[in-house]
Amino acid sequence: MTGLPPSTPAAPASPAVHVAEEVVRALADGRPVVALESTIFTHGLPRPRNLAVALEAEERLRAAGVVPATIGVHAGVPTVGLSTGQITELSATDGLDKVSLRDLPVVAAFGRHGGTTVAATAFLAHRAGIRVFSTGGLGGVHFGASESFDESADMTTLAATPVTVVSAGVKSILDIRATLERFETLNIPVIGYRSRKYPGFYVTDSGHEINFSVESPEEAARVIDARDRLGLPQAVLIANPVDPAKQLPPEELDGILARARAEAERRGITGNASTPFLLDHIQRDTGGRSLEVNVEVYRGNVRLGGEIATALAAAAVNAPTAAADAAQSGA
Repeated sequence: MTGLPPSTPAAPASPAVHVAEEVVRALADGRPVVALESTIFTHGLPRPRNLAVALEAEERLRAAGVVPATIGVHAGVPTVGLSTGQITELSATDGLDKVSLRDLPVVAAFGRHGGTTVAATAFLAHRAGIRVFSTGGLGGVHFGASESFDESADMTTLAATPVTVVSAGVKSILDIRATLERFETLNIPVIGYRSRKYPGFYVTDSGHEINFSVESPEEAARVIDARDRLGLPQAVLIANPVDPAKQLPPEELDGILARARAEAERRGITGNASTPFLLDHIQRDTGGRSLEVNVEVYRGNVRLGGEIATALAAAAVNAPTAAADAAQSGA
């Protein structure tokens, strides 16, 4: 017979998710915190640019008084607030798993490294109590999904995870019209930042309009607070377009995307492998220009995420005073 003797107490189980002490303290103190995903440096950007971009994002947030919480899986431990050493290790490791929400228990059980997608990052950020998450582009509905059912788990996860996600829309390789329809079906609010033209990641305007926009981080914070007061379970998506001066020329994008999709179809690349393949093909087709746009997109979203997190923290500090003033005026 195996196992511990009856008189020996079992060791306490390790926490399923590790939250860095810096993040724990910041959340307890009501300071702004922004979650960052890890697939951008494990799967999305080439070396050594991947590490430089990851560390720069953290540095820019800290300079703005915001605590960064880069999220990933290190040696099987889902971690909210990877250390600089862990980020460096993950950015240099070959064959990392691309970890969506469904994959978390598997990589945890087998002690694997992994870069977390939007779905897994949003889940872990919310579990830690982080309200704002900045990324590059969201997943969505792939072309041909009516036959292949190829849709990103990002959408269904965000329908049940009340975080705020700042992105430059969904990735340009996707069926944006169908994705917006799915967001509507899933009751996920999509709000433009200073524009009602939905961005297309590499371009400022995808050609699709959305119903609402906000003009400032404070307005975004009001929407988020209203969602939370209503007890709604969905994420709020803030669509932040790239600077028009830094976008890919829109007149080129259709041809670039058509060539990328045709090559993926020729090679039979589908499912989880399609997004990194298509993005890599676009980078090569544009002679690296798409990589620079990708980095600009991410910088803009990290900056705006920090501003929204700061506005939320300020609103929380001011709420007791406002409530007291209201009570006094009504007395």
